[in-house]
Formats: sequence, structure tokens, C-alpha cells
Amino acid sequence: MTIIKTQPHIDLDEYIRQGEPSQKEKASIWQTAIGLQAVDGLHTSEYLRDTACKHIEGEIDIDEARELIRSYYQSKTLREPDDDEKQEADKVSANITKILSSQTLDFSTGGYISVHRRVFDGVFKHAGKLRDYDITKREWVLEGDTVNYLNWEDLRRAIDYDISQEKVFSYKGISADEMVKHITQFVSGLWQIHAFCEGNTRTTAVFTILYLRSIGFKVDNSLFAHHSWYFRNALVRANYKNVLKGIDYTPVYLERFFRNLLLGEIWDLRNRYLHVHATDEWKVQPNLANNASTPQARDNHPTSTPQVKDKLHISNTCIRELIKIIGDKELSVKEMLAAIGLKERKNFLSLYLNPAISEGYVCLLYPSSPRHPRQKYLLTVKGLAVYDKMSS
Repeated sequence: MTIIKTQPHIDLDEYIRQGEPSQKEKASIWQTAIGLQAVDGLHTSEYLRDTACKHIEGEIDIDEARELIRSYYQSKTLREPDDDEKQEADKVSANITKILSSQTLDFSTGGYISVHRRVFDGVFKHAGKLRDYDITKREWVLEGDTVNYLNWEDLRRAIDYDISQEKVFSYKGISADEMVKHITQFVSGLWQIHAFCEGNTRTTAVFTILYLRSIGFKVDNSLFAHHSWYFRNALVRANYKNVLKGIDYTPVYLERFFRNLLLGEIWDLRNRYLHVHATDEWKVQPNLANNASTPQARDNHPTSTPQVKDKLHISNTCIRELIKIIGDKELSVKEMLAAIGLKERKNFLSLYLNPAISEGYVCLLYPSSPRHPRQKYLLTVKGLAVYDKMSS
């Protein structure tokens, strides 16, 4: 089904709800890219959205979309007061869309810096460069106070450390709660380094999406699209401590973002809960799965339901069986066939292994060499979480 443009401006949600699979995927990525501009108070132009629709419809590819946006601002003669901000938002949105359209990730310090360079290509002269001065930022949620960011001399060393620690961390045997807490801690720590002069949150968000995908999660882009400002303020609260004011580091708000993202919970993600001196009305952040009748649920979450969609629940019995068989081991196809009691390799691949890989529960030991003679298969972080839940 192809969506016909009947209005000057089309809501990307229409593509996500009604479009063909390829349109849904593209629209979801564009929606995320556009939504992330809110962390710096930026808004995209109508031209960007029209260009996004052309890309979603398949009329142009992403590189052509980026070139159209670049040419648009280069040739524009009638200037508007907010053109500079819109130009940044438009170009960055297109760049993020290109990045998120790829399934690759260099999980290293160089890879993290590269994400910043690619996100802000054609926007900042310092794209892909670490900051060379110390910074403070006055935050609304902190009543004008600032997070203590890392001093600039130690930026690369700190990124190296955080990423090296994450590389060797094992998710085997930990619960879903522990998994969320660990991911929260890793992302929070990486953000607090604040490696770049500008665009730190957008870079961290894109890197996080790519990383979560790489370890097996199908990331719900709508969380970043619609709650990017909450994501940033939750990072602020997770990294702010003031003993004199009786305020300690508060990662719970960021954990709730990731619980929604990874476990399908329905915490009410609004910034008023995050203020250090929230009013009585906003002191308790509700889980809308348990509070569907509250004013917040009725007024601001019309699509929420009283039941949580558990993303660790699998209805496909073949995938469930395969997860049980693999467990915490690394198995070859021959070993899995023997364990299941099948002889037909083709049926095993189509019914068990390929769906499990596609859904992010199983990965290859040698992903860059699918036909490796010693190829084996193991559970991803997502798969291990399901295995642990099934075993408990």
C-alpha cells in the first residue's frame, strides 16, 4: 500500500500505522531523528518533512534526501529568523536517519566519536572532535544548577574505560531488572563524560540505539522520538548530587525510560516528575499500567493500555525451545539439530534458527563470517534475559 499525499504536511505516524513495512521502518527512523532535535530546543522545517516523505515513499534514497536539504539552504535567498536553527535540525535529522538506517556499529571510542562526526557532518566545524575546555550547563530540572562534567583533559581516557568495561561485561545469568540497571549505568556514565562541545545527548542517543540493537534488542524508536527531552533530563538527574541540598544521584527516572524501552512498561515519561523540587502533584511518577484511570493516563497517554506488553514474552514455541537448548552455551547447527531431535536442516533454519536471529534472541559467534568453519550460535543479551526468566 502506498500512501498518497493529500495535504501539505503528513504526520509520520500515518506511515507508521498504515504504510508498507519499508515505509513504516523509514518513517520510524525519521520520527526518531526529528524527535531528538528537541533535546536542544530545535524544530525541523516543512521542507525537511516533505523531503522525508519522498524518501519514505521511495522516490529518493537517503543520500539524495541529504543533498536536497543541503542544496535547499545553500540556494535559499529569503532568510527567516530561525533559519540557522532549522538548518541544523534538518541536516542533523537527515544524518541521523542515514546512520540509523544501517545495522553496523563500531563499539569503540573511535566509533563513538565517529557517530558525533557523522551526526553533525555539514553542521559543526568541530564535528567528531573532543572538546578542549571545561563546561557547565544551567539546568531547569536542577533549578539552574549544573551537572559536574568531566574535565576535558581526561575525555578519551574515560570513554576508553567505559567502553572497555562494557565490552567485557557479561549479561549471562542476570535478571531483567539488573540488565536495565546496568544499561542505565553505562549510558549515564558515557553521557556524563560530555565528550563534545555540542550535540552530546543526540550522539549518546544514537550510539545507544545502535548498541542496543547490536546486542539483540529491537529498540522502540518512538520512545526516543517522543520523549527525547525526558531522556536528557533523566540523564541530568542520574548524574547530579548536592549534599548541601540533600539531593543524591537519581538514576530511577532513566531506568524507567529504559524499562519502557526494553521491557514494554508504561511509566509516565514527563519532565515535571524530574524537577528537584517537583510540586506535590508531580512528586510520584506513575506506572500507567497500574494507574490507567489517573488524569495523567487519560489526558496524556490515550494509547496506553492497562496491561504491560512484556517484551521478554515469546509466543513462538520454536524460538522458546531453541532458547532453552542454547542456554548459556555456544552450539553449532549440528548440535542444535541433535538436541531438538530434527534431521532436516532446512526446516530447522526456517522454523527455529532464522526467526530467533531475526527477532534478536540468537546471534552468530562469527557474525562477519557466516560460513565460518567453526561457526556457532549463542544467545544475545535479550535472549539471555528470556532464558533466565524461563529458568526462574
